[in-house]
Amino acid sequence: MLVRKEKMKKRIVFDRDVLGGKPIIKGTRISVELILKLLSSGMTTEEILGDYSHLKKEDILAAVDYAAQMIRHEKIVSHFDLAKNTK
Repeated sequence: MLVRKEKMKKRIVFDRDVLGGKPIIKGTRISVELILKLLSSGMTTEEILGDYSHLKKEDILAAVDYAAQMIRHEKIVSHFDLAKNTK
């Protein structure tokens, strides 16, 4: 797990001057968000690499891994829980 985190850190960076500080692929203006949108639209990794030839497969995997890590730490609050706490 630590090795994967270190690899992700080398590929995913934050820069206030690029896309308002959103997580991006290092050395590009391509956001993690864009990679996820492309994948969710049905594009394959190979198609993305064809359209963005400066990316590597590892960049796409790092973007997906980054998103998974963010969701992993997210706390889910149901509408039921919110309603219960307001009474």
